[in-house]
Amino acid sequence: MPYYLGIDGGGSKTACAVGDDSRALARVATGPSNIVRVGEQRARESLQQGVRQACAAAGITPLQIAGTCVGGSGAGRTELANIVRAILRELLTTPVVVVGDMEIALEAAFDAGPGVIVIAGTGSIAYGRNSEGITARAGGWGFAIGDEGSAHWIGRSAISAVLRANDENSEAGSGNAKSSLADALCEVWQVGSLLELARLANANPPPDFATLFPVVVSSSDDLAQRVLAHAGTELARIASIVMRRLFGAGGGKVQVAMTGSVFRHGTRVRETFYNEVRRLDGRAEMIPNVVDPVEGALRMARRAAAGS
Repeated sequence: MPYYLGIDGGGSKTACAVGDDSRALARVATGPSNIVRVGEQRARESLQQGVRQACAAAGITPLQIAGTCVGGSGAGRTELANIVRAILRELLTTPVVVVGDMEIALEAAFDAGPGVIVIAGTGSIAYGRNSEGITARAGGWGFAIGDEGSAHWIGRSAISAVLRANDENSEAGSGNAKSSLADALCEVWQVGSLLELARLANANPPPDFATLFPVVVSSSDDLAQRVLAHAGTELARIASIVMRRLFGAGGGKVQVAMTGSVFRHGTRVRETFYNEVRRLDGRAEMIPNVVDPVEGALRMARRAAAGS
C-alpha cells in the first residue's frame, strides 16, 4: 500500500500528515520551518522531526513514502524550494513537490474548484481561483510593510494601541503600564514599563511580535478587542479585492474560507471578518469551519505521485 506525506510549514509551527490513498493516518506538529524567518538549520530540525514523528505514528518508515507535498510561505521561490527538497531528501527517496502555503490551503478548502481562501497566521494573504482556473492574490507582502491582520500585525498593533492610550491618559507621560493589556504585553516580553516595551519593539533586529498574539486574543481589555476587530476588517478587505479581481461584479455566490491560527483562536477576528466580507460583497458564502491546509498538502501529494 502506498503512503503519502503532506507538510504545512509555517513561521510558528510545522504540521505533518501521513496518509494512504483515502485517509490521513497520523498528524503531528513540530516547530517553525519558514526558512526566511528561522533559518535553514531550524527549518531542517522542524521538518525532519515532523517527518520522523508522523511516519512513526502511522507505523511506517520515511522510506515507505511514495509522494510528498510541502506548502510554506515563500516556499514557491525556486531557491527556497530547492533548500526544502534537499532537507527532505536526507530522509525520503521519492519526489518532493514544494508549493506556496496558499496553494495547499486553497486545495484543502475547495479541491480543484473556485473560491477564495484567506490565511491569517504569522503572516497573512488572500488567494483565490475562479471557474476558469485563473488565480489571484492580495496582501502577503511581508511583516515589515504588510501582512495586515496577521499574528505579527496584531502584536505590533497592540503595542501601538497601549502606547497611544498611555499618551492620551497620562499627564506626565511616564511610560508606566496603565491597562491590563499593557501589563500582559510587558509580562510576555519581560519588561517593567511601556518605555522599555517601546525600546524593545524598536530594537534591531526586531523582536517577534507574533509571540504577543496569545495574550491579545485572550484579553478582555477594550484596546485588545479593538485591535482584533481591526484585524478582521483588514482581512476582509483583501478577501474582497480577490473576489472582485476573479469574479468581477457579476452575480452568483462566491465561497470564502479561512485558515490560520489567527482565525482558529481569534473569535473576535473571525466574527468581524465574517460580517465584514459579507458587507463588502453580498455574494460571499462563508465556510464557517477553519480549514486545515495540511489536508490540501496530503491531497496534492497523492495526486503528484499518481502523475509521476
